[in-house]
Amino acid sequence: MRAAAAAATAAAYSLLTCSRLRRSSPTRLPSSLPLPLPVRRRHRPLAAMATAASLGPEAARSPSAVDPPAPPLSKFKVALCQISVTADKARNIARAREAIQAAAADGAKLVLLPEIWNGPYSNDSFPEYAEDIEAGGDAAPSFSMMSEVARSLQITLVGGSISERSGNKLYNTCCVFGSDGELKGKHRKIHLFDIDIPGKITFKESKTLTAGQDLTVVDTDVGRIGVGICYDIRFQELAMLYAARGAHLLCYPGAFNMTTGPLHWELLQRARATDNQLFVATCAPARDTSAGYVAWGHSTLVGPFGEVIATAEHEETTVIAEIDYSLIDQRRQFLPLQYQRRGDLYQLVDVQRSVSG
Repeated sequence: MRAAAAAATAAAYSLLTCSRLRRSSPTRLPSSLPLPLPVRRRHRPLAAMATAASLGPEAARSPSAVDPPAPPLSKFKVALCQISVTADKARNIARAREAIQAAAADGAKLVLLPEIWNGPYSNDSFPEYAEDIEAGGDAAPSFSMMSEVARSLQITLVGGSISERSGNKLYNTCCVFGSDGELKGKHRKIHLFDIDIPGKITFKESKTLTAGQDLTVVDTDVGRIGVGICYDIRFQELAMLYAARGAHLLCYPGAFNMTTGPLHWELLQRARATDNQLFVATCAPARDTSAGYVAWGHSTLVGPFGEVIATAEHEETTVIAEIDYSLIDQRRQFLPLQYQRRGDLYQLVDVQRSVSG
């Protein structure tokens, strides 16, 4: 009863005040009575609007996105070496070397290899074919070959991926080599391929592999490259972070399968390129229908408008195409997304940059 009476009294004062406002100067309410609800909330929308106005497009990335640096080369050839993979490791290494050498002879300044190119893609094979990259030499013949051939041919090499042994852990690892043969970056697959599509495919990389903990952006002789491996391409946040770190190109060695490949492989590449307005290059192994895991193939280069510049079918081949970084600026002028983001409504946080900065 007391609450009802108080509410009625407040309503009466509110009506009285409104009436007096229409006839004469404002009347101050007794301090012992609660203010009418409209008066209490009058300034909050204005404050919210002021806050929203102060958060521009740059606030949609935290820390703020950086512009891509001027690349050493604005136009160059890239080679996607879609090689066949067998259970013979020595043969796989020799075949990869031959493909890289042929690509360089055709003028490629950047060469990509497939995911897990030095042995079969299986949980049983990962430990057997793993290499100790830190030890190098005989403990890492695939790694050593890539370093040597990058130096001798003076190319940038995104070395697909191999199984890496580090202590008692195994990783699915991509090594990026500069034209001096030095290791410029090492990406350990962040998102492990654990899927179960009944009646189609079940695979659990986590049975043997450990997920990586770091994003990988590498400055090379052919520009700033963000690296992911296969399943990493499904996570748009990773690509967005790479774009916010100023990448010109995203490289994804991958081995999509015969179930997800036809549906998603090209779609995801074009989506990552379109969303971030940069180049995306992928490299897959050639299809072997007798293998335990059958790869889809279709290594592809996609431009910053989502256009497929060049692609393969499923057989062993090398795709050679041209990357022209001037298209990035052009496409971003056509669609100035970086100036249209709503920092007042959403924000992508780069956790590692926030901590290190």
